[in-house]
Order: sequence, then C-alpha cells, then structure tokens
Amino acid sequence: MSASPYEQLEEEFKRLHALRGALSLLRWDAAVMMPRGSADVRGEQLAALETEHHALLTAPRISRLLDRAQANTQGLEDWQIANLREMRRERDHAIATPVSLISRLTKAVSQAEVCWQDARAKGRFDLFAPHLEDVVHLVRDKAALLGQALNLAPYDALVDEFSPGITTADIDAMFKALSRRLPALIREVIGAQESRPPRPIEGRFPHAKQRALIIEVMKQIGFSFDRGRLDESEHPFTEGVPGDIRVTTRLDVADPFTGLLGAMHETGHAMYDLGLPQDWRDQPVGRDRGMALEESQSLLMEMIVCRSRPFVRYVQPLIAKHFGLDGAEWEVENVYAHLTRVRRGLIRVDADELTYPLHVLLRYELEKRLLSGELAVRDLPEAWNEGMQQRLGIRPGNDTEGCLQDVHWAVGSFGYFPSYALGAMIAAQLYESLRNDVPTLDEQLSRGEFGGLFEWLGAHVYGLGAKVPVQDLLRGATRKPLSASAYIRYVEGKYLAPAASEAA
Repeated sequence: MSASPYEQLEEEFKRLHALRGALSLLRWDAAVMMPRGSADVRGEQLAALETEHHALLTAPRISRLLDRAQANTQGLEDWQIANLREMRRERDHAIATPVSLISRLTKAVSQAEVCWQDARAKGRFDLFAPHLEDVVHLVRDKAALLGQALNLAPYDALVDEFSPGITTADIDAMFKALSRRLPALIREVIGAQESRPPRPIEGRFPHAKQRALIIEVMKQIGFSFDRGRLDESEHPFTEGVPGDIRVTTRLDVADPFTGLLGAMHETGHAMYDLGLPQDWRDQPVGRDRGMALEESQSLLMEMIVCRSRPFVRYVQPLIAKHFGLDGAEWEVENVYAHLTRVRRGLIRVDADELTYPLHVLLRYELEKRLLSGELAVRDLPEAWNEGMQQRLGIRPGNDTEGCLQDVHWAVGSFGYFPSYALGAMIAAQLYESLRNDVPTLDEQLSRGEFGGLFEWLGAHVYGLGAKVPVQDLLRGATRKPLSASAYIRYVEGKYLAPAASEAA
C-alpha cells in the first residue's frame, strides 16, 4: 500500500530536520571551536546546507503534497493536523524568500559574526560597521518579501519568524505597561537596597572549580550529559536539536555567579528542548513554540528560580564544597541579596530582573529604526549611548559596553530581541500558576529537588511542542491571556517586600 500524502510529508520533513541539526552544530562549532580564519570556509558550508534546506522545503512536490493532505484530513489525529499547519507555515515562510537571498545572507552573517568578535575584543565598532550594513540591507530585503507574502508589515514578519502569533501591537501594549511602572520601581528598590548593602563577595574563583559547580547543578536539575554538553563562548547560547543539545556559558574569574547564572539561563533553554514530545521530535509540530516561549523557560530558570531563597539554600553548600569558602558573606541571606541586587548596569546579560526589560526595550526601538532606514548603521553607537542614558541613566564608556555587546544583529536575528522581555512576562505568568498548583515548590527547591518544577512544565509547556499557539498554551496553563500584570505583581512582591515574597 502506497504512503498517503501526509505520510510522505512526514518523511520529507525528517530530512529537513536532519539538515537543521547539521546547520545548528556547524553554528555551534563556529562559536566554540572553529579557528577564526576559517570563517570563509564555514560560510560556504552553511550557505550550501541552507540552500539545500530551502530547495527541499520550497520544492513543488512539497506544495502538492500539502494541498492533497489538507484536502483530506479525515482519519488524521489532532497532532497530525497541527503538524500540517506547521508544515504549511514553514513552507510559506521559505517560499517567500528567494534562495539567492538566503545564500547571500548566510555568507554575510558568517563573516559578520567573526568580525563582531574581533571588533568587540578591540572595542571598535568601525571594524564591524561595514559587515553590519550588509546584514541590515539583506534583512531589510527579506523582511519586505516576507511581509508581502504573509500580509504583514516588514518588522511584524520578522517577529513572526521568532514568535508566531505575536505582533508589534501586542509587544507595544506590554512594553508600554513596563515603561510606565519599571522606572519608578527601579528607583524605589535601589533606594531601599542602598540602606542595607550586602557584605562584599570578593576573591578569585578558578574556571575549573566554577565549571565543576555548574556541571553538578546541571546534573541535579536533570540535564542529560549523554545528550548534551557544556562549553564556553564569548556570548552564552544553546544550539542543537532535541537529543543533541549544546550549552555554553561565559566564566569570570572574579565573579562566581556570572558563569552559573549564564549556564542556568541556557539550561532553561536546553530542558525545554530536551522535554519536547519525543514522538514528534523530527516534525515541525514537535519543535518549540517560538522564541518568546523559549526565552520564558531560560528566564524562569535564571531569573526566578535561581535568584530565589530556596535555590540559594540548595546551592550554598555546593559553593562551600567547590570553592572551600564559608563565612558571613556566604550565608544564604547575603548571597540572596547579591543575586537580587538591582543596579543600573550597561550589560544586558548581567542585568537584574528589574533593569533587564529596559535593555530589551532599547534594542527593540533601535532595530526597528535600523530596518526602516531612519537610523544609519554608522550612527548606531551614539543612538545606543543616548538610549541607555534615557532608559537607565548611564552611558557606555566604549563600544564593547555599548552596541557591540550582543551578537544577535551580527547573525541577522532582527525581531528576536522582543522575545526576551516577552519571555520575562510569560515566565512570571507561568510561575504564578506553578506556585498555586505546586504549593510545596519552595521546599522542593531548597532540597535540590526539581521534579515538581519540570513535571509541571512538561505537562503545561514542553509536552505541547508547537501544537497550539502561544496564547492558547498560556490560557491552558494559567487560565489568562498574556499580559504584563503577573510580571509586575511578581517583581513588586519580590523586591518591595522580599521577606514576605518567598518561604522563610
């Protein structure tokens, strides 16, 4: 008996999944292992695979099979019908972008990423600017074509690639709520914290000992080193596919928390990816439900779980074990005070929960202006510095502290940044329901028991893959639509009345 159109589509998308995995690991290698002088070679390799992936996805055969399968869905299960929808979505996005543009953009970002690393190390935006100009022009062309094909504004089309179903109108409404509340809250919290500063934590913390601590915590959380690994990179990230997840972090010999929190952020991504439905791992419906939800999982782990008293109670004995340190500065309340210290800092990845969204709002505004042509690439450093002054009252002293700190624009990820702030709001909304549904969560985390946390996330987030839109997923998990309300309740409760916000 011959395979049905739907069954043939599943086989085609298995091949596409394999190509995506190969591309992902080549990108990981470029950031972690590849010699810098090999950027040209890697660019050609990536472009060849991207071109092949695009050709397979946009082939007339795929379109015919999709039409035939969707014309007769009788007998298909809900997951299969959702898979057809996601197949069509991937095909529509791909067919809107010519393969020549895909190839040119892939080569441009491969070169730009390597140049960004060099420019960042030297603090010289002028070395990176020509490469960023090339990327911006190509992404602008891509956004216009996608927008035309999907009947969306160009920037909305880019956002839709990363966070399906979320528009700039949604983003603007939530960002407006944050802009109204956060500046005053930050001033209030900083003022209160200045009256009770924590004891300083100083010293040198060897990378090997930091890595040993991080690996022990990751194992306890449930990260499988049989299906993943931990490395170091200039900018922490997670790459790979379910079954082969690569996590990186950035270690600082003078700070024992930067590497740990960076690794926990990426472990949040990894646990989501590893928890996606196994039966659909090589199909579009088995993928994550967009980057806003992805970032919610990383920020839930890094910002909410790991900056909580229960987690500090768990990890404090491990710090003593790996670093051989004790004393008043390592007591739970002092470590917690350090992890929840609010500061107006320059670096997004080092930012606290309250100032973090303002970093994202700045990037959101700037990338929209870059793509519209309102802001020239050469003027980005000054626009960035002015924006930091307006948003946080501080000004970068050099380009490394400023517009060179993130890799996203170098790799063409315009429309990605909103997902960070949206992720923070989704994380708070999920956490609010999680605490209601698992009343013993704090006690579990204090003992280093993460089963209750991941069982709830598995049932309400991981196990759904891309079966339902993110808004439907949130209504199912929290019984409410996405808004900024839970996030504001969470940060007000934690930072205005810290002693009452968590279990003593």
